[in-house]
Amino acid sequence: MDVQKKIIVITGGAGGIGQTCARTFKNHSMVITDYVQEQVDSTVDELLKEGFDVTGIACDITKESDIEKLVTYVSNLGALKALIHTAGVSGTVTDIQKVYTIDLVATELLVDAFYTIAEKDSVAILLSSMMAHTIPVNTAYDEALKNPQASESFGIISGFVKNSSDLMYNFAKRGVQLLVYKNVDKWGEKGARIVSVSPGVIETPMALKAAEEHPERMEMIKQATPLKRNGTPEDVAGVVRFLASDEAQFITGTDILVDGGVIQHIKKMS
Repeated sequence: MDVQKKIIVITGGAGGIGQTCARTFKNHSMVITDYVQEQVDSTVDELLKEGFDVTGIACDITKESDIEKLVTYVSNLGALKALIHTAGVSGTVTDIQKVYTIDLVATELLVDAFYTIAEKDSVAILLSSMMAHTIPVNTAYDEALKNPQASESFGIISGFVKNSSDLMYNFAKRGVQLLVYKNVDKWGEKGARIVSVSPGVIETPMALKAAEEHPERMEMIKQATPLKRNGTPEDVAGVVRFLASDEAQFITGTDILVDGGVIQHIKKMS
């Protein structure tokens, strides 16, 4: 009997954190996906030259039909080992509906679609953010965040964010963590896991753009970080690699902060 290939899927695979995660899986079969086919092709070509077992497909994660194509593509290649969901936008997008849709609604669409091919020892690793930890527990919005596709949910959340895309980002990333808690039992029934990782300030092109727009705030965060530095994509990728491995097979339904310890200070500032 042929043993099925175990596939690692990385959304946002052409981005800084996504590509760095991919490079930690040298001996695995991978599918890279991102919004633009040219970026996917260029990332796949680069990784193939470095000796990786990788293929790629473009996917607009806000479209269910695109996600269905992605899931079919993956299941035709083998069994799901890990979904590593790094795709997303920051508050620099300045459109609260776009931030909500890409960072939260699309995350639920992916989790639901990949659940259909999850099996024993599969894992979903979702990128949240340390800023999710600045949003306190509150039943007034947590139910909406947990059910982002409900017709009234966006309206409820937008009432709390006062048209600030940065604040919507923080809420959406809290929603990602709530999706983990909401799905943990369901995934567990299959012997599968679901977790989130909350990076701090990581030096990716997206973060460097934010640094240009808010230089004083970014410097203040760096100085408030106990380790006195920003994170690197490698800092996140190492944790993701561990969570995708069999060594982490009893870790599920939780969030892991990778923030250099700064969140406690940020909570006091905000």
